[in-house]
Amino acid sequence: MKEGFYKKLYLTKKISLNNPFSAPVFNLETTASTMLDARTLAAQNEPHGTVVVADVQEAGRGRIANRPWKAQKGQNLLFTILLRYSGIASIPPALTLRTGLALSLAIEDFAPALKGSLRVKWPNDVMIPPLGKAAGILTEGDGKTVYIGIGVNVGQREFPEDIRNKAASIALALGRPLEPDSRFRLLEVFLNRLHAELEEPSRQNGDWQERLGERLYMKDQQVRFLPGAADSGRVVEGRLWGIGPGGELLLKGQDGAEPESFITGELEVY
Repeated sequence: MKEGFYKKLYLTKKISLNNPFSAPVFNLETTASTMLDARTLAAQNEPHGTVVVADVQEAGRGRIANRPWKAQKGQNLLFTILLRYSGIASIPPALTLRTGLALSLAIEDFAPALKGSLRVKWPNDVMIPPLGKAAGILTEGDGKTVYIGIGVNVGQREFPEDIRNKAASIALALGRPLEPDSRFRLLEVFLNRLHAELEEPSRQNGDWQERLGERLYMKDQQVRFLPGAADSGRVVEGRLWGIGPGGELLLKGQDGAEPESFITGELEVY
């Protein structure tokens, strides 16, 4: 990366925020991508649980390459958290989905009027039905380090035409504007939820699968699923049965056979 990029991170301010991972939280006004920033911070030996948050990303991206994350400056929560593990075997199973579970719970903590309404859409979105998608999660790995990039629509109330009927925000769901700095309070609530989900002994008994199932988007409904790569052209129809122990999606066909599992793909949403 260019020298100027490193210099920008050195000059980034740390913000005062309760991070239960006992790691710093860095704040940038503008950046290309907090995911790239987190990789730089990892190379600078920042610890497990370090967070970098930005007011706006110029090259924010989602799981699928041609779907950038579009957000108004200072209205939403855009950040990446880096997590360090001793090896691949020690990385928590279904990490992206469990992050979605923690995020949905955090949004309900942040906005109690929404309690019970958030849903986790496999594999990496958080929904506010019937409005649409409120958050997206992108997880990448680099050896023993995992980077979880998250975008949450907090205060934004207007969206570009191409996503207007698909995007939701906390402010839209509440029917009122939110203070711009409230997104940092949501970040703090989320970090506490994620820490509990991944690191508290009481959460290590596998009950995440049941808790996630309770708020799984389209659970027990007939769905169309596009397995594999986004352009595979294959379509599978069936009942969304649940989530497997590794985070795989379980679909049950019309023939009543055992559910079929999928590790990649996308639920089709109209």
